[in-house]
Amino acid sequence: QVQLVESGGGLVQAGGSLRLSCAATGRTVSSYIMGWFRQAPGKERELVATIRRNGFSTYYADSVKGRFTISRDNAKNTIALQMNSLKPEDTAVYYCAADRGFTLGSPDYWGQGTQVTVSS
Repeated sequence: QVQLVESGGGLVQAGGSLRLSCAATGRTVSSYIMGWFRQAPGKERELVATIRRNGFSTYYADSVKGRFTISRDNAKNTIALQMNSLKPEDTAVYYCAADRGFTLGSPDYWGQGTQVTVSS
């Protein structure tokens, strides 16, 4: 069992940056593939980025590629999402997720979410 707690959301102007963090307790994050999802009002939850256990293999949705960077610190039991060049369409609740398997198709664990609002 692992508990995930996100932080770092907030309000930012378009073109700005935010850094989201996800702290895990209960189990070490090195045991899981980790990632970030987001859900905008009226839209389905979408996968934003993933990072494998070794920290070197990453995936990004096309909509964030080149602007967002996912990272993990297994020693600190955290992952982060650095978001640069933010756009109003990035506005959403961002969720940290973890899975014991090899993909985040249906994560075993979810955080409670953190709101990101990008103003134009």
